[in-house]
Formats: sequence, structure tokens, C-alpha cells
Amino acid sequence: MFQNRYITKGVDAEIPLALQQFLWDCITQIPKPRDYFQVFRLSVCQGLQEIIHEQEIPVFKQRHLLAIPNPVTAKIYVIDDGNHCTMLLAEEY
Repeated sequence: MFQNRYITKGVDAEIPLALQQFLWDCITQIPKPRDYFQVFRLSVCQGLQEIIHEQEIPVFKQRHLLAIPNPVTAKIYVIDDGNHCTMLLAEEY
């Protein structure tokens, strides 16, 4: 996973670079095997960035709270087609 990483224009415009890197790191830290389809739900929880990271097969769910400036609310997908991985906003799917 992650031979070639890509982001869409929406992710580039709406998700800070440090947060993008954190999401990539979240995927590399989960146990293998990893699903080709990763889901991140970003929200604001008491001024902190809340991130719910999920995959379906095998079932995985993890919650992160980060103290970052300007937390965002978004749903992000990361899709691995075997040759490259693309991070995109859910509305760009």
C-alpha cells in the first residue's frame, strides 16, 4: 500500500498538510491486512480535531483527538487500487 500517493483538489484545498500526513500515517500503523478502502470522519470535539478511522475488512475502528489550529469537519476516503492510493473528500467520490 502507498507506492504512489495522490490527493484530490478538494483535499488539497480543505485539509491542512499536517493533517493529511497524519491520516496517511494512521493507515500505515493499522495491522495488516488492510482494506483497500479507508474512511476518516473528521469533526470538532471541544475545540480538538476528532478523527474516526474505519475500515470494513478486517473490521477496524480507531478514534484520535488532536490539538491542532483550525480543526475541520469532513469525511475522507482513501482508496488503494494496487498501483496508487488516492485521498479524496467523500463528495468527490
